[in-house]
Amino acid sequence: MPNAPSAAPLPPAPIAMAPRAALLMLVALTSGFALSSAFRTVAAIMAAPLQADFGLSPQALGVFAGTFHFAFGAMQLFMGIGIDLYGVRRTILAAFPLCIAGALLSALAPGYGALLLGQALIGVGCAPAFLVCTVFIARHFAPQRFAAMSGMAMALGTLGMLFTGTPLAWLVQQWSWRAGFVVLAALALAAWLWIWRSVHEPVAAPAQQEAPRESVREAVLRFAALFTVPHTWGIVVLGAVTYAALISLRGLWLGPMLIERHGFSLVQSGNVALALSVVALCGPMLFGRIDPGPARRRRWIVACTLAMAVLFAAMVLPHSALLDVACMLAVGLLSGFIVLQYADVRAAYPAALTGRAMAVFTMAMFLGVAAMQWLTGLVASLAKRGGTDPYLAVMASIAVLLALAALAFRLLPHPPPGER
Repeated sequence: MPNAPSAAPLPPAPIAMAPRAALLMLVALTSGFALSSAFRTVAAIMAAPLQADFGLSPQALGVFAGTFHFAFGAMQLFMGIGIDLYGVRRTILAAFPLCIAGALLSALAPGYGALLLGQALIGVGCAPAFLVCTVFIARHFAPQRFAAMSGMAMALGTLGMLFTGTPLAWLVQQWSWRAGFVVLAALALAAWLWIWRSVHEPVAAPAQQEAPRESVREAVLRFAALFTVPHTWGIVVLGAVTYAALISLRGLWLGPMLIERHGFSLVQSGNVALALSVVALCGPMLFGRIDPGPARRRRWIVACTLAMAVLFAAMVLPHSALLDVACMLAVGLLSGFIVLQYADVRAAYPAALTGRAMAVFTMAMFLGVAAMQWLTGLVASLAKRGGTDPYLAVMASIAVLLALAALAFRLLPHPPPGER
């Protein structure tokens, strides 16, 4: 493959498994991703009670929401290497208990510092949650089904957001935000047990088992070498913004914006979050089904990114609650096009680098979420000090970032046609 790093030795190739068995294992793996989706969106509902308990500023709230994503994104390198060297099962089972520990620490946190540490542990524990799904699909399903199966996995994973809508809002209102973390810890334990019981990749043939395994140092060097491939940069830049825009809205600003701008109650804002999550559940399945194929996929990605920028721009001014809610729901549906970005990454690199290529993309996505939540928290704080509507500043900044990312993706080098 021209312009690509030297291919790493493949991990022991799995024996083909029955489609039904592969599907059941994938569903079990998506339970971990569903919990990851829940943890990354709790701030939208917990923002108000956390501000009341710990006196958090909008900037501190942005740091709280971003800590999960920073830890999640920073660990993608190691999770991608772990998956390539040790497999899907071992990687997720080793990491996920940290998520449970982090949730319990958050529930018991005496102050802001302990709360941030809990979020960091949750981020590390959830780091392989979606990556194991995409690599499992790439290894055990036909290439032409990658977009559709990834869309299904993303949709099932989005079920976790349903809990952080009305159910979490009711739970927090009836008891406290700490009770929310306790319930999430219990659900995470149930997901870990399901994966432990259900996911068993077939054993490779003896000849494949004897193949030399690359060292961790070699794996790190090959991971870093992906950044020398020219088309990696367009993938990384866009990946850092699209999902970040959705999660910054759904996972941080939706609740505060509806409560402060339009006078919604916590449960009413939870209802909107629930509706957005249901719509977002349908988006990946829709775009996975209508994937236009390699020749036109990148044009679709640019067009969808620009359309999302328009929706955020429409929320800049406080016209009406109806318009803001409609734009939020439209963002949720349109965000399904992110599955096309995963299909684009899958097609841009050789099979030996699938785990690491997906890890680079996922790392960009979640470091982007952390950066955007920190940045929008800062923007909101500055706007508030200046007497400006903070949500006007937040939505405008997200719209601009989306437009710039679409432009960069269009202008930066593309994979050679033969590789797409």
